Amino acid sequence: MTKTAIKLKSPLDLKQISSLKSGDIVSLSGTVLGARDAAHKRMVLSIKKGEKLPIGLKNAVIFYLGPSPAPPGKVSGSIGPTTSARMDIYSETLLMQGLKAMIGKGKRSSEIKELLKKYRAVYFIAPGGVAAYLSKKVKKIEIVAYHDLGPEAIYSLEVEDFPLIVANDIFGGDIFK
Repeated sequence: MTKTAIKLKSPLDLKQISSLKSGDIVSLSGTVLGARDAAHKRMVLSIKKGEKLPIGLKNAVIFYLGPSPAPPGKVSGSIGPTTSARMDIYSETLLMQGLKAMIGKGKRSSEIKELLKKYRAVYFIAPGGVAAYLSKKVKKIEIVAYHDLGPEAIYSLEVEDFPLIVANDIFGGDIFK
């Protein structure tokens, strides 16, 4: 028996994510921010300096991604998740700004799981090994901040029926346990 995916629309709010449990399969549509290590570091430094971020994080979803250049005639190249644990040191600062979900691969630390409960946010994992398939779920992708970082810039992605699994919910549930 296969589970029916729970349809979500970003930006996310507490009402949408409060019924999610670890292990749930979701289908996400809407705007997702794409950012990796360098962009996270720059955002956190800006926040600590009291500077305004170039993008809003309230109710946002951040995908830890490594996009490939789009082949001719395609919206996006392969778009797979990168290891989430590398973003752990930046996560609380971004959660404090209203971030509601993170997408990546791999398990998160016990500290991050506690922060997800505290800030009422979720961590999704994207299926591994299907980066070419995931690119077909991207309807638009563009760099929206930190252009100088090249592939580590912040991207805005419009996704439709993007398949995800709830790894950590707002109650401390953990798919890896």
